[in-house]
Amino acid sequence: MKLVLLGDGQSPHLLKWARALAAQRPALQLYAASSRDFAPDFQFLIPESRRLALNTSPQHAGGNLSVLMQLPRLAAWLARVDADWIHAHYLTSHGTLAWVAKQGWRLRGQIVGSAWGSDILVTPQQGWGYAWVTRKVLQACALTTSDSEHMSARMRELGAGEVMTFPFGLEQLPRQSARKDPALFFANRGLEPIYRPQRVITVFAALAAQLPQARLVVANDGSLREALQQQCAQLGLAQRVSFVGRLDAASQARHYAQARWYLSLPESDSVSVSVLEAMAHECLPLLSDLPANHELLGPDRSGLILREDEDLNALAARLQQLAPDADAADAAGARNRAWVADNALFAPAVQRFVARLHSLSPAA
Repeated sequence: MKLVLLGDGQSPHLLKWARALAAQRPALQLYAASSRDFAPDFQFLIPESRRLALNTSPQHAGGNLSVLMQLPRLAAWLARVDADWIHAHYLTSHGTLAWVAKQGWRLRGQIVGSAWGSDILVTPQQGWGYAWVTRKVLQACALTTSDSEHMSARMRELGAGEVMTFPFGLEQLPRQSARKDPALFFANRGLEPIYRPQRVITVFAALAAQLPQARLVVANDGSLREALQQQCAQLGLAQRVSFVGRLDAASQARHYAQARWYLSLPESDSVSVSVLEAMAHECLPLLSDLPANHELLGPDRSGLILREDEDLNALAARLQQLAPDADAADAAGARNRAWVADNALFAPAVQRFVARLHSLSPAA
Protein backbone atom coordinates (compact mmCIF):
# COMPACT_ATOMS: atom_id res chain seq x y z
CA MET A 1 0.00 0.00 0.00
CA LYS A 2 1.40 3.40 -1.03
CA LEU A 3 0.81 6.40 1.24
CA VAL A 4 1.88 10.01 0.70
CA LEU A 5 2.33 12.24 3.73
CA LEU A 6 1.33 15.77 2.74
CA GLY A 7 2.20 18.54 5.19
CA ASP A 8 4.92 20.80 6.53
CA GLY A 9 8.18 18.86 6.30
CA GLN A 10 9.80 21.23 8.80
CA SER A 11 7.26 20.31 11.47
CA PRO A 12 8.34 17.90 14.23
CA HIS A 13 4.74 16.65 14.27
CA LEU A 14 4.89 15.50 10.64
CA LEU A 15 8.30 13.94 11.33
CA LYS A 16 6.76 12.04 14.23
CA TRP A 17 4.05 10.67 11.92
CA ALA A 18 6.75 9.71 9.40
CA ARG A 19 8.68 7.76 12.03
CA ALA A 20 5.57 5.89 13.12
CA LEU A 21 4.48 5.10 9.57
CA ALA A 22 7.98 4.09 8.46
CA ALA A 23 7.89 1.44 11.17
CA GLN A 24 4.98 -0.19 9.29
CA ARG A 25 7.19 -1.29 6.40
CA PRO A 26 7.03 -3.50 4.36
CA ALA A 27 3.23 -3.43 4.49
CA LEU A 28 3.38 0.31 3.78
CA GLN A 29 5.43 2.16 1.17
CA LEU A 30 5.90 5.74 2.35
CA TYR A 31 6.23 8.95 0.31
CA ALA A 32 6.10 12.59 1.42
CA ALA A 33 5.34 16.01 -0.05
CA SER A 34 6.09 19.19 1.91
CA SER A 35 4.87 22.75 1.42
CA ARG A 36 8.30 23.81 2.75
CA ASP A 37 11.57 21.88 2.70
CA PHE A 38 12.17 18.76 4.83
CA ALA A 39 13.79 18.54 8.24
CA PRO A 40 17.13 16.67 8.03
CA ASP A 41 15.83 13.56 9.82
CA PHE A 42 13.48 12.78 6.94
CA GLN A 43 16.46 11.51 4.93
CA PHE A 44 16.71 8.54 7.31
CA LEU A 45 13.04 7.66 6.86
CA ILE A 46 12.06 8.35 3.24
CA PRO A 47 14.49 8.30 0.28
CA GLU A 48 14.85 11.58 -1.59
CA SER A 49 13.40 9.90 -4.67
CA ARG A 50 10.12 9.53 -2.77
CA ARG A 51 9.97 13.13 -1.50
CA LEU A 52 8.80 16.40 -3.02
CA ALA A 53 9.71 19.74 -1.41
CA LEU A 54 7.67 22.68 -2.72
CA ASN A 55 9.98 25.11 -0.85
CA THR A 56 7.33 27.74 -0.14
CA SER A 57 7.07 29.84 3.03
CA PRO A 58 3.44 29.56 4.19
CA GLN A 59 2.20 31.83 6.98
CA HIS A 60 -0.13 30.70 9.73
CA ALA A 61 -2.24 33.84 9.24
CA GLY A 62 -3.23 32.75 5.72
CA GLY A 63 -2.91 34.44 2.33
CA ASN A 64 -0.59 31.70 1.07
CA LEU A 65 -0.89 32.26 -2.66
CA SER A 66 2.64 30.91 -3.21
CA VAL A 67 1.50 27.50 -1.96
CA LEU A 68 -1.52 27.41 -4.27
CA MET A 69 0.70 28.33 -7.21
CA GLN A 70 2.62 25.09 -6.60
CA LEU A 71 -0.55 22.99 -6.96
CA PRO A 72 0.11 21.87 -10.58
CA ARG A 73 3.59 20.69 -9.62
CA LEU A 74 2.25 18.83 -6.57
CA ALA A 75 -0.61 17.25 -8.51
CA ALA A 76 1.67 16.08 -11.32
CA TRP A 77 4.00 14.46 -8.76
CA LEU A 78 1.03 12.80 -7.00
CA ALA A 79 -0.17 11.45 -10.34
CA ARG A 80 3.25 9.88 -11.00
CA VAL A 81 3.38 8.34 -7.51
CA ASP A 82 -0.18 7.01 -7.92
CA ALA A 83 -0.57 6.38 -4.19
CA ASP A 84 -3.44 4.50 -2.58
CA TRP A 85 -3.71 7.20 0.11
CA ILE A 86 -2.90 10.91 0.28
CA HIS A 87 -2.54 11.68 3.98
CA ALA A 88 -3.06 15.42 4.51
CA HIS A 89 -2.04 17.08 7.76
CA TYR A 90 -3.75 20.32 8.82
CA LEU A 91 -6.99 20.22 6.89
CA THR A 92 -7.52 23.83 5.90
CA SER A 93 -4.14 24.05 4.16
CA HIS A 94 -2.69 20.73 3.05
CA GLY A 95 -6.13 19.12 3.11
CA THR A 96 -7.28 21.75 0.63
CA LEU A 97 -4.32 20.97 -1.63
CA ALA A 98 -5.15 17.26 -1.55
CA TRP A 99 -8.83 17.87 -2.29
CA VAL A 100 -8.22 20.21 -5.24
CA ALA A 101 -5.46 17.98 -6.66
CA LYS A 102 -7.67 14.90 -6.51
CA GLN A 103 -10.59 16.69 -8.18
CA GLY A 104 -8.61 18.58 -10.82
CA TRP A 105 -6.18 15.84 -11.79
CA ARG A 106 -8.51 12.86 -11.21
CA LEU A 107 -6.11 11.11 -8.85
CA ARG A 108 -6.83 7.52 -7.94
CA GLY A 109 -5.73 7.79 -4.31
CA GLN A 110 -8.19 8.32 -1.51
CA ILE A 111 -7.70 11.17 0.96
CA VAL A 112 -7.18 10.63 4.67
CA GLY A 113 -7.00 13.80 6.76
CA SER A 114 -5.46 14.41 10.16
CA ALA A 115 -6.77 17.41 12.09
CA TRP A 116 -4.27 19.22 14.29
CA GLY A 117 -6.52 21.44 16.39
CA SER A 118 -6.90 25.02 15.22
CA ASP A 119 -7.77 23.87 11.68
CA ILE A 120 -11.04 22.57 13.17
CA LEU A 121 -11.51 24.49 16.42
CA VAL A 122 -10.50 27.97 15.20
CA THR A 123 -10.23 28.41 11.42
CA PRO A 124 -13.83 27.50 10.43
CA GLN A 125 -15.07 30.21 12.79
CA GLN A 126 -13.11 32.91 10.95
CA GLY A 127 -15.63 33.30 8.12
CA TRP A 128 -18.00 31.44 5.80
CA GLY A 129 -15.24 30.82 3.26
CA TYR A 130 -13.06 28.99 5.77
CA ALA A 131 -16.05 26.99 7.00
CA TRP A 132 -17.00 26.06 3.41
CA VAL A 133 -13.49 24.87 2.56
CA THR A 134 -13.26 22.87 5.80
CA ARG A 135 -16.56 21.14 5.03
CA LYS A 136 -15.47 20.29 1.49
CA VAL A 137 -12.16 18.82 2.67
CA LEU A 138 -13.80 16.76 5.41
CA GLN A 139 -16.40 15.42 2.99
CA ALA A 140 -13.63 14.47 0.55
CA CYS A 141 -11.83 12.35 3.16
CA ALA A 142 -12.55 8.64 3.29
CA LEU A 143 -11.19 8.71 6.84
CA THR A 144 -10.05 11.40 9.27
CA THR A 145 -8.15 11.35 12.55
CA SER A 146 -8.57 13.51 15.62
CA ASP A 147 -6.84 13.61 18.99
CA SER A 148 -9.89 14.34 21.17
CA GLU A 149 -13.56 13.41 21.32
CA HIS A 150 -14.42 17.10 21.43
CA MET A 151 -12.67 17.78 18.14
CA SER A 152 -14.11 14.62 16.58
CA ALA A 153 -17.62 15.82 17.39
CA ARG A 154 -16.91 19.19 15.79
CA MET A 155 -15.54 17.45 12.68
CA ARG A 156 -18.74 15.42 12.35
CA GLU A 157 -20.78 18.62 12.69
CA LEU A 158 -18.77 20.00 9.76
CA GLY A 159 -19.48 16.99 7.58
CA ALA A 160 -16.81 14.40 8.36
CA GLY A 161 -17.65 10.74 7.85
CA GLU A 162 -15.57 8.18 9.72
CA VAL A 163 -13.29 9.70 12.38
CA MET A 164 -10.64 7.75 14.28
CA THR A 165 -9.94 9.34 17.66
CA PHE A 166 -6.63 8.77 19.43
CA PRO A 167 -4.11 11.05 21.19
CA PHE A 168 -1.17 12.35 19.21
CA GLY A 169 0.69 10.47 21.86
CA LEU A 170 4.24 9.77 22.92
CA GLU A 171 6.64 7.68 20.88
CA GLN A 172 7.95 6.08 24.05
CA LEU A 173 7.48 6.42 27.77
CA PRO A 174 10.24 8.64 29.20
CA ARG A 175 12.46 7.59 32.07
CA GLN A 176 11.44 9.17 35.34
CA SER A 177 14.29 8.91 37.82
CA ALA A 178 14.68 12.50 39.09
CA ARG A 179 13.27 13.50 42.44
CA LYS A 180 10.40 15.96 42.14
CA ASP A 181 10.75 19.48 43.51
CA PRO A 182 7.39 20.18 45.20
CA ALA A 183 7.76 23.94 44.67
CA LEU A 184 8.77 23.85 41.00
CA PHE A 185 6.33 24.78 38.21
CA PHE A 186 7.07 24.29 34.50
CA ALA A 187 5.46 25.80 31.37
CA ASN A 188 6.58 25.26 27.78
CA ARG A 189 3.80 26.25 25.40
CA GLY A 190 4.61 28.87 22.76
CA LEU A 191 4.89 32.47 23.96
CA GLU A 192 2.11 33.55 21.61
CA PRO A 193 -1.38 34.95 22.28
CA ILE A 194 -3.28 31.70 21.63
CA TYR A 195 -1.37 29.99 24.46
CA ARG A 196 -2.05 32.86 26.91
CA PRO A 197 1.33 32.87 28.64
CA GLN A 198 0.28 36.11 30.42
CA ARG A 199 -2.33 34.08 32.30
CA VAL A 200 0.34 31.54 33.21
CA ILE A 201 2.30 34.37 34.87
CA THR A 202 -0.84 35.73 36.55
CA VAL A 203 -1.72 32.31 37.96
CA PHE A 204 1.83 31.72 39.16
CA ALA A 205 1.90 35.17 40.80
CA ALA A 206 -1.17 34.24 42.85
CA LEU A 207 0.47 30.99 43.91
CA ALA A 208 3.82 32.63 44.66
CA ALA A 209 2.11 35.08 47.02
CA GLN A 210 1.13 32.13 49.24
CA LEU A 211 3.93 29.67 48.50
CA PRO A 212 7.25 31.39 49.33
CA GLN A 213 9.37 28.60 47.79
CA ALA A 214 7.49 28.44 44.49
CA ARG A 215 9.49 28.91 41.28
CA LEU A 216 8.48 28.83 37.63
CA VAL A 217 10.55 27.80 34.60
CA VAL A 218 9.18 29.09 31.28
CA ALA A 219 10.55 27.30 28.22
CA ASN A 220 9.90 28.02 24.51
CA ASP A 221 9.88 31.42 22.80
CA GLY A 222 7.60 33.74 20.87
CA SER A 223 6.46 37.28 20.23
CA LEU A 224 5.33 37.86 23.84
CA ARG A 225 8.59 37.00 25.58
CA GLU A 226 9.67 40.58 26.27
CA ALA A 227 6.20 41.55 27.52
CA LEU A 228 6.17 38.53 29.82
CA GLN A 229 9.54 39.42 31.30
CA GLN A 230 8.24 42.93 31.95
CA GLN A 231 5.12 41.46 33.55
CA CYS A 232 7.27 39.39 35.90
CA ALA A 233 9.38 42.43 36.82
CA GLN A 234 6.27 44.48 37.58
CA LEU A 235 4.92 41.68 39.80
CA GLY A 236 8.22 41.33 41.65
CA LEU A 237 8.79 37.84 40.25
CA ALA A 238 11.96 38.40 38.24
CA GLN A 239 13.99 36.24 40.66
CA ARG A 240 11.38 33.48 40.78
CA VAL A 241 10.58 33.04 37.07
CA SER A 242 13.26 31.79 34.66
CA PHE A 243 12.92 32.14 30.90
CA VAL A 244 15.06 29.43 29.32
CA GLY A 245 14.04 29.70 25.63
CA ARG A 246 13.64 26.78 23.26
CA LEU A 247 15.04 23.53 24.62
CA ASP A 248 16.28 20.36 22.99
CA ALA A 249 14.46 17.16 23.90
CA ALA A 250 16.93 16.09 26.59
CA SER A 251 16.91 19.48 28.35
CA GLN A 252 13.13 19.65 28.25
CA ALA A 253 12.87 16.14 29.70
CA ARG A 254 15.04 17.22 32.66
CA HIS A 255 12.67 20.11 33.42
CA TYR A 256 9.63 17.85 33.19
CA ALA A 257 11.30 15.31 35.45
CA GLN A 258 12.14 17.83 38.18
CA ALA A 259 8.91 19.85 38.20
CA ARG A 260 5.96 18.78 40.31
CA TRP A 261 3.50 21.11 38.56
CA TYR A 262 2.86 21.87 34.89
CA LEU A 263 0.99 24.93 33.57
CA SER A 264 -0.84 25.00 30.21
CA LEU A 265 -3.58 27.61 29.85
CA PRO A 266 -4.31 28.22 26.12
CA GLU A 267 -7.54 29.74 24.90
CA SER A 268 -8.06 26.90 22.39
CA ASP A 269 -6.58 23.43 22.31
CA SER A 270 -7.18 19.81 21.60
CA VAL A 271 -5.25 17.08 23.47
CA SER A 272 -1.79 18.61 23.84
CA VAL A 273 1.33 16.51 23.38
CA SER A 274 3.07 18.76 25.89
CA VAL A 275 0.50 17.93 28.54
CA LEU A 276 0.85 14.22 27.77
CA GLU A 277 4.64 14.54 28.13
CA ALA A 278 4.20 16.28 31.46
CA MET A 279 1.84 13.58 32.72
CA ALA A 280 4.25 10.87 31.54
CA HIS A 281 6.90 12.57 33.69
CA GLU A 282 4.51 12.38 36.67
CA CYS A 283 3.73 16.10 36.71
CA LEU A 284 0.39 17.36 38.02
CA PRO A 285 -1.05 19.68 35.34
CA LEU A 286 -2.98 22.93 35.80
CA LEU A 287 -5.03 23.33 32.63
CA SER A 288 -7.47 25.77 31.07
CA ASP A 289 -11.18 24.98 31.06
CA LEU A 290 -11.43 23.33 27.64
CA PRO A 291 -13.32 20.16 26.64
CA ALA A 292 -10.19 18.25 25.61
CA ASN A 293 -8.56 19.01 28.98
CA HIS A 294 -11.56 17.56 30.77
CA GLU A 295 -11.00 14.41 28.68
CA LEU A 296 -7.36 14.32 29.81
CA LEU A 297 -8.17 14.69 33.50
CA GLY A 298 -10.72 11.93 33.70
CA PRO A 299 -10.94 9.16 36.33
CA ASP A 300 -7.66 8.01 37.88
CA ARG A 301 -5.76 11.10 36.69
CA SER A 302 -4.71 14.04 38.82
CA GLY A 303 -4.56 17.74 38.04
CA LEU A 304 -6.71 20.86 38.10
CA ILE A 305 -8.92 22.62 35.57
CA LEU A 306 -8.81 26.39 36.12
CA ARG A 307 -12.06 28.13 35.27
CA GLU A 308 -11.99 31.60 33.73
CA ASP A 309 -13.57 32.98 36.91
CA GLU A 310 -11.22 30.98 39.15
CA ASP A 311 -10.58 32.49 42.57
CA LEU A 312 -6.81 32.57 42.33
CA ASN A 313 -6.51 33.48 46.01
CA ALA A 314 -7.84 29.99 46.80
CA LEU A 315 -5.66 28.19 44.27
CA ALA A 316 -2.84 27.33 46.67
CA ALA A 317 -5.38 25.63 48.91
CA ARG A 318 -6.63 23.59 45.96
CA LEU A 319 -3.07 22.45 45.25
CA GLN A 320 -2.65 21.49 48.88
CA GLN A 321 -5.86 19.50 48.71
CA LEU A 322 -4.74 17.72 45.54
CA ALA A 323 -1.30 16.84 46.96
CA PRO A 324 -1.31 17.27 50.75
CA ASP A 325 2.13 15.68 51.15
CA ALA A 326 4.99 14.24 49.11
CA ASP A 327 3.62 10.68 49.19
CA ALA A 328 0.21 11.76 47.92
CA ALA A 329 1.82 13.88 45.18
CA ASP A 330 4.05 10.98 44.11
CA ALA A 331 1.07 8.63 43.97
CA ALA A 332 -0.94 11.11 41.92
CA GLY A 333 1.92 11.59 39.48
CA ALA A 334 2.37 7.83 39.15
CA ARG A 335 -1.32 7.49 38.20
CA ASN A 336 -0.88 10.08 35.47
CA ARG A 337 2.12 8.23 34.08
CA ALA A 338 0.29 4.89 34.15
CA TRP A 339 -2.65 6.35 32.21
CA VAL A 340 -0.31 7.68 29.50
CA ALA A 341 1.38 4.27 29.25
CA ASP A 342 -1.98 2.55 28.77
CA ASN A 343 -3.76 5.09 26.56
CA ALA A 344 -1.46 7.66 24.95
CA LEU A 345 1.44 5.92 23.20
CA PHE A 346 1.53 6.71 19.49
CA ALA A 347 2.79 3.49 17.89
CA PRO A 348 -0.18 1.26 18.81
CA ALA A 349 -2.59 3.93 17.56
CA VAL A 350 -0.76 4.22 14.22
CA GLN A 351 -0.84 0.44 13.84
CA ARG A 352 -4.64 0.55 14.19
CA PHE A 353 -4.75 3.47 11.76
CA VAL A 354 -2.77 1.62 9.07
CA ALA A 355 -4.88 -1.50 9.55
CA ARG A 356 -7.99 0.60 8.94
CA LEU A 357 -6.48 2.05 5.75
CA HIS A 358 -5.82 -1.49 4.50
CA SER A 359 -9.42 -2.46 5.15
CA LEU A 360 -10.70 0.64 3.34
CA SER A 361 -8.46 0.16 0.28
CA PRO A 362 -10.34 -1.06 -2.82
CA ALA A 363 -7.98 -4.01 -3.22
CA ALA A 364 -9.13 -5.29 0.17
